[in-house]
Amino acid sequence: MTDVEVLILDGAMLSSVALTLDVLAAANQLAVASGDQRPFRVRLTGSGANAWAGLAPGSICEPSTSSDLVIMPGLGLSHPDEVAQRLAAPDIAEAERLLGQALARGAQIATSCSGAFLLAQAGLLDGRQATTSWWLAPTFRQLNPAIDLVMDQLIVRDGPVTTAGAALAQMDLMLNLLARFAGAAVAERCSRYLLLDERPSQSRYMALGFLSASDERVARAQAWAIAHLSEDLSVHDLAAASGLAQRTFARRVERVTGLSPIRFLQRLRIEAATDLIKTTKLSIEEVARRVGYADPSALRRIMQRDAGVRPGGVRRTAATV
Repeated sequence: MTDVEVLILDGAMLSSVALTLDVLAAANQLAVASGDQRPFRVRLTGSGANAWAGLAPGSICEPSTSSDLVIMPGLGLSHPDEVAQRLAAPDIAEAERLLGQALARGAQIATSCSGAFLLAQAGLLDGRQATTSWWLAPTFRQLNPAIDLVMDQLIVRDGPVTTAGAALAQMDLMLNLLARFAGAAVAERCSRYLLLDERPSQSRYMALGFLSASDERVARAQAWAIAHLSEDLSVHDLAAASGLAQRTFARRVERVTGLSPIRFLQRLRIEAATDLIKTTKLSIEEVARRVGYADPSALRRIMQRDAGVRPGGVRRTAATV
């Protein structure tokens, strides 16, 4: 059983807290219903914890000295001018102390949105990559020029620290954590139970979350491939990006995803193409080129085979949402 400490501060984003508690509760409920042990023991701490105690049955409102995972929901800062004032509050100093102790004893730490500012101020992001809310990125860079801020990824995991982007990225963060601490099957079941696979946006990052949780080398190759999809990529290129020998990489991809490396690369291209079709007015020919297909008919054929839909159908569906 994983000992989870949910660090809730005053003014934390309501949706971020609720998503955290709902996903943990769903994971426990589904496990019990299947005759398994609950995967998580949940404790609520922080200046805002008491307000949520009655809404999180089974949780314990006290600090833990043995937590395996500390999750801090986003701070709910909506404007750059709020950052300095909030970070100077007394409860922030206490949160920094608790997070520092947790990291020192080997716990994993995760937050989303403006929570990255607190981790940065505490020195927990020194020498690491991180992400935050897109509208707070300029402020973050100004305050923390030495931290490598990555804004083209929804979830950034660097060692024991994981950060996620804005607002509802907390959901993707939680599924990532479920996969890492309870297994990808549990994360997938929770996703179906909570109807998360019906979300029209950010869905292509779901697989990335599961992969990052299950195998960091595969996730590394995936992130590299996404940045180079327009190029003529090979399995050798993906293996090199992962830092593994080609055969080792192939075995790990198949173990994690159930796909061969070639099908894995094709899936990445389909997901990227689907996202471009939904969110831009680019022609199908241009979309195909950007994801590595010189012939748009190849994209149409592979999308039909693997996703059961053609590019034109994806665009028509997106237009009605």
